[in-house]
Amino acid sequence: MSDLVIGTAGHVDHGTTSLVRALTGVDLDTLPEEKARGITIALGFVPMALPSGRTAGLVDVPGHEKLVRTMVAGASGIDAVMLCVSAAEGVMPQTREHLDVISILGVSQGVLVLTMADLVEPDLLELAAEELRETVAGTPLANAPIVATSAQTGQGLDALRTALDALSPQSRPVDAAFRLPVDRAFVRKGFGTVVTGTLWGGRVTDGAEVELLPGGERARVRGIQVHGKAVTEARAGSRTALNLAGIETDAVGRGLWACEPGRVPASRVIDVAYRQLGGDLLDGAAVVALLGTREVAGRAHVIGADLVPSGAEVFVQLHLSEALPCLPGDHFVLRRPSPAATLGGGTVLDPWAPTARHRDDARVHTELSRLAAGDRLVLLERCPGLVDAQVRARGIEGLGVRMGDRHFAPSTVAVLERALVAGLAAAHAAEPLSPGINRKAAQVGPLRMLEERAFLGWLEGQAAKGAVVLEGGRVRLPSWTVTLDSTQTAWCRDTVRAATAAGYEGIESAAEIAARDALLFLLRDRGEIELVGGRIYAKSVLDRLVVAVRSHFAHASAMDPAAFKELTGQSRRTAIPLLEWLDAQGVTRRVGDSRILALPPPHS
Repeated sequence: MSDLVIGTAGHVDHGTTSLVRALTGVDLDTLPEEKARGITIALGFVPMALPSGRTAGLVDVPGHEKLVRTMVAGASGIDAVMLCVSAAEGVMPQTREHLDVISILGVSQGVLVLTMADLVEPDLLELAAEELRETVAGTPLANAPIVATSAQTGQGLDALRTALDALSPQSRPVDAAFRLPVDRAFVRKGFGTVVTGTLWGGRVTDGAEVELLPGGERARVRGIQVHGKAVTEARAGSRTALNLAGIETDAVGRGLWACEPGRVPASRVIDVAYRQLGGDLLDGAAVVALLGTREVAGRAHVIGADLVPSGAEVFVQLHLSEALPCLPGDHFVLRRPSPAATLGGGTVLDPWAPTARHRDDARVHTELSRLAAGDRLVLLERCPGLVDAQVRARGIEGLGVRMGDRHFAPSTVAVLERALVAGLAAAHAAEPLSPGINRKAAQVGPLRMLEERAFLGWLEGQAAKGAVVLEGGRVRLPSWTVTLDSTQTAWCRDTVRAATAAGYEGIESAAEIAARDALLFLLRDRGEIELVGGRIYAKSVLDRLVVAVRSHFAHASAMDPAAFKELTGQSRRTAIPLLEWLDAQGVTRRVGDSRILALPPPHS
């Protein structure tokens, strides 16, 4: 397997492809138009043996100013760069732009190569080296070695191989999500669809299912090659070819990503940390985002500013016209669509970002500052209520609080707790005679983000902590008690007395009594009365009725309405509602026009 991927960079006609041919013996300019024009147009890939025995993958990119997008596609995912500068011409515009691009892409090591050294005198070669050293000052390549070479004479090639062998591959997480940005797709006779690219993360095994993003189509790997050799597994950092079954070639191409299913988001709204290179970037400006091998048009919403001056570092939310697969930490480049130019770039912070409004800039800036500092809990705070798969995709397992099948940040749970207390306090104030409110009715405001079952389970947990009190189907604050004034207390006492005195006749719910609904419900909740058929009955009277009915069944197997009316002394108007109440309480059960005993007496 390749353990090092090296990309070329430099101005057009500065000899990168000739240098690659001299190092490997392979001419990567194979297209007719490349041979006719003498310049590289497409990306080229070739393995190169290093003196230590390692195999490096070389990625040759075009140097023409109109092919910067292709250059970015090739340079994405490389471990190191060979920045090539003609000793005869020196540093040129695309040299500087390519240097900017590889810096933005996070490439921090490489070799500075002076090509065509055989065409200049030693003093001019020394001047060219000094100019190159000045050009890279302040960049990640400031201390990179300079090697003078000639593809024609072989000068410096062994020294270049040794310098390249001293480079190290980037640390790529093998246990991360597998993803491969596709830079080529073709049909191979006898195999079908083949895609190639530099494996950015994770590993892929023969037979594995992959998801093609954006779009989400699935395919199965039925063959893997690394530098032309068949393998059963490819790991992060290797130049990889995948033979895919179940997908047509015209459905894939450069810009597509082959990924582990469900692990990589493809979003049109992405929050990023951004650095402006030159010129200014206006808020809302049209841009082209380049990440991996994909490029997508969109607009840049600058967080907290109307303009980004040259050299400034800010947070930006990209609003894209098409989905862009990416993960936090990915490097990207922003270009101006017309006239085409590289604006700057940076790293992805949140590919699951909620749409930001200008009024939210202060909050969003704080959130992104925390993300940039490594506080990944922000990802859960911004999108509360994530399921297990979403938590795994964000890499935030164990950071939140699980409620039902959802995960919430501790700060979100604190918001929910405050909302519960505030909601109950408001309900108590609105209904001062109610001993509590229905549990489901307590799910208001932010609490609605919880699925009902999760909310009720969480409510049980709040009761266990002593934050609330659950009584039957109601919930109240621990400090809440119903307080009656002297008039209300007297009314309740008199109503219970009257209902008790009325016996099985009960008290009719007249208008003046109905106006006291809150007090009636309070008495009912206290277990002092019951409302049956629009009449008020003392609970003690109904308890006596249950005993009388059960006594009747001690010497009878059934009870018809006539027998019940004789037992209670009531007319049909009051007897039928009482019979139905007995049925509802599970004391009796209706069979035809009669009742039978549904439950044995408590002492049985």
